[in-house]
Amino acid sequence: MNSYEIRKTFLDFFKEKQHKIVSSAPMVVKDDPTLMFTNAGMNQFKDAFLGNSPAPAPRVADTQKCLRVSGKHNDLEEVGHDTYHHTMFEMLGNWSFGDYFKKEAIEWAWELLTHRYGISKEILYVTVFGGDKSDNMPFDEEAYNFWKAIVPEERILMGSKKDNFWEMGDTGPCGPCSEIHIDLRSEDEKQKVAGKDLVNMDHPEVVEVWNLVFIEFNRMANGSLQNLPAKHVDTGMGFERLCMALQDKKSNYDTDVFQPLIRQLEEMSSLKYGENEDNSIAMRVIADHVRAVSFAIADGQLPSNAKAGYVIRRILRRAIRYGFTFLNQKEPFIYKLLPVLVHQMSETFPEIKKQQQLISNVIFEEEQSFLKTLEVGIQMLEKVMKDASGKGQEEIPGKVAFEMYDTYGFPLDLTELILKENNLSVNRKEFDEEMAKQKARSRQAADMKTDDWIILRSQDATVFTGYDALESEVKILRYRKLETKGKTQYQLVFDKTPFYAESGGQVGDTGYIEDENGHKTEIKDTKKENNLSVHLTNKLPDNPESTFKAVVSSHIRTLTANNHTATHLLHHALRDVLGTHVEQKGSLVQHDYLRFDFAHFSKMTDEAIAEVEKRVNRMIRRNIPQDEKREMQLSEAKEMGAMSLFGEKYGDKVRVIRFGDSVELCGGTHVEATGQIGLFKIRSESAIAAGIRRIEAITADKAEKYVNKKIDQLEQITAMFKNTKDAVKSVQQQIEENKKLQKEIDKLHKAQAAGLKDKLKKDIMPINGVNFLAKKVDLDMAGVKDLAFALVADVENLFLVLANSDGKKANLTVAVSKNLTEEKGLHAGNVIRDLAKEIQGGGGGQPHIASAGGKNPGGIQSALDKAHKLIS
Repeated sequence: MNSYEIRKTFLDFFKEKQHKIVSSAPMVVKDDPTLMFTNAGMNQFKDAFLGNSPAPAPRVADTQKCLRVSGKHNDLEEVGHDTYHHTMFEMLGNWSFGDYFKKEAIEWAWELLTHRYGISKEILYVTVFGGDKSDNMPFDEEAYNFWKAIVPEERILMGSKKDNFWEMGDTGPCGPCSEIHIDLRSEDEKQKVAGKDLVNMDHPEVVEVWNLVFIEFNRMANGSLQNLPAKHVDTGMGFERLCMALQDKKSNYDTDVFQPLIRQLEEMSSLKYGENEDNSIAMRVIADHVRAVSFAIADGQLPSNAKAGYVIRRILRRAIRYGFTFLNQKEPFIYKLLPVLVHQMSETFPEIKKQQQLISNVIFEEEQSFLKTLEVGIQMLEKVMKDASGKGQEEIPGKVAFEMYDTYGFPLDLTELILKENNLSVNRKEFDEEMAKQKARSRQAADMKTDDWIILRSQDATVFTGYDALESEVKILRYRKLETKGKTQYQLVFDKTPFYAESGGQVGDTGYIEDENGHKTEIKDTKKENNLSVHLTNKLPDNPESTFKAVVSSHIRTLTANNHTATHLLHHALRDVLGTHVEQKGSLVQHDYLRFDFAHFSKMTDEAIAEVEKRVNRMIRRNIPQDEKREMQLSEAKEMGAMSLFGEKYGDKVRVIRFGDSVELCGGTHVEATGQIGLFKIRSESAIAAGIRRIEAITADKAEKYVNKKIDQLEQITAMFKNTKDAVKSVQQQIEENKKLQKEIDKLHKAQAAGLKDKLKKDIMPINGVNFLAKKVDLDMAGVKDLAFALVADVENLFLVLANSDGKKANLTVAVSKNLTEEKGLHAGNVIRDLAKEIQGGGGGQPHIASAGGKNPGGIQSALDKAHKLIS
């Protein structure tokens, strides 16, 4: 079978077993503070396991895009170096939510593998949980007996807690599991060592292919286990490993999942996969990473310098680096692999086809940028190596290597590779110390501790009442203490709530809850955690068991609704003006402004911005009423032409918001009619990535104040000129006049500097083979630089320090003849940093000229004396 047929067979099999086949959730996780990326098939069903929301069906199956590069599941460094680890992979899974349990899960897994796929029973081994004393957990005899009915006992192995007890995280649903392992070695190898002795021993051809998890406990924050009210099944089978087994390959990368990408890399590099280990590793790395990066972008995560975006950027840069070093790819090349990937995957995952142009643009731009970084880094490293060799050192400081890694994004392994080629090494101890300090800083910044939930009342989910009212009578279902960076807060979950929880780009509501005695507790924010609306407060109410009146800040909510509706009108207007290729790529809706990111290939013209603004304001003036459909079938909404949010997964029933021709799927809060918005004003339009533009805008009172301020400024400017009828013309005339005057001033400065040059040349002193001059001069900075360049051009072997001051600030300029930099190691940039300390300032520059500023003019003479001492 090819990979498409393997995937289809799995889904068809479980459809026959009355499972609902659902689509993959986006690989990028929203509304879950514990996860950046979907790292297991069960992630999209986490709420069902936690009891926060109903399951989509009692029995479910799917193929899920997963990414494992951060946190507990981090396979990044193994990727490419072995044949079975990946960053992005597919997880085939079947689930039971309180329906069937161990018996059916075990029997169906065996039936699918051995009968439907035709895998020989002789190469399969299974493991069961062998028990754990620390948790007072016995071995899983129930699973063992079910396996014993279909598998010889010698093929059933006892597994440790590490291998055979699955946990969602430090807390949450968990339970014992049974793994199915496959032995793909040759007959000769099997005769030498039994397969059972290689299970879970990281052998590349004896690998786990399917994990059957039996979720029956809840891990509490204190480490104890509690029984769940219902038992669930959660299975995950590695699609790429299954393809390896069924296609009779020794490596995942030899299957048709990766081979088309590898063949394209062979063609691009004129190198043969398998002939050289370094080149082969590079091709595996790139083939894996282009999948991860492409699907992450398709699901809404652009590369950036923060959080999930940084992870994606790091994966892409790792691929670029391997291509640069081992495949001689000095120009962008990874984006050229995208058509191959789209051809392979678009039938199963249509989003990769839909977002193809955006993915290609983003990868190309990232490649260009990082290749420049590599170029700069190599130049920096060459200088460091020259310094080390000149001093007879065999290693470079770890601090230097860490600075290159941390500040410039230059990979340590590339630093070590280049150093090795030059018989040098890096001080790894020092590098690791710097890395540990950085990690400690990151941990401190992100340190968060939560207690177990205190359950006051039993209820599955919170009912949101905030579409219809800003006040509700509520009861606290559960609460817990949260500590972040030494600050204590409390999270409250209500039975119903008028507070909108942050999602879909809209920030969470604020307000208060009030008890029957009139005591108020401020709600600082409302977040969505999995499917819970969590209300954050600095203080726990004195009587949490009471009934409270929950009140949303109505003024803030109104302004936020204005901005949210305005984003819908903006989206519609952009598509009208720029074209239907415009698609939302993200948004932020706050009470004071809105931000809207969208796909568009070029900078918007002033005329286009004005036209969009005009159309939005026209829709506002029409006072279009809101048309809301709360429980519409997704298929029906799509037929209406409803726009969906980039990277979101929707259920069968959706909420549709319509304002005239603007129709969108949206869970946010909106105005009753557009006239409430009052006024819409675009403040900026800019690029945030290749093919992604960003508009920031304001509405209502904020827009009115903005426009009035601009009018006031214009009136003030107009009043400054005699020509009150045409202020623009008056300002243009003033600018032209200033340009002419500046030219005259520049001429005077140059003449002054020329006269001063001849005078200063007489003060030059020869010291140790260097012509030295350190003086304070009465010129502005431009004049000082002109003078410095002129003196260096006229005088050989010159080391020059010039100072100037306006009485409040001090400036220093250092200029060095080129030959002194090479012969005596005098570097203007290094010298200026030392001298600048005397004027309580800082600066830098090139080897031949550098400048610095400081706040202590009284230190100028000390700086000049220090320069004299340096040369002496």
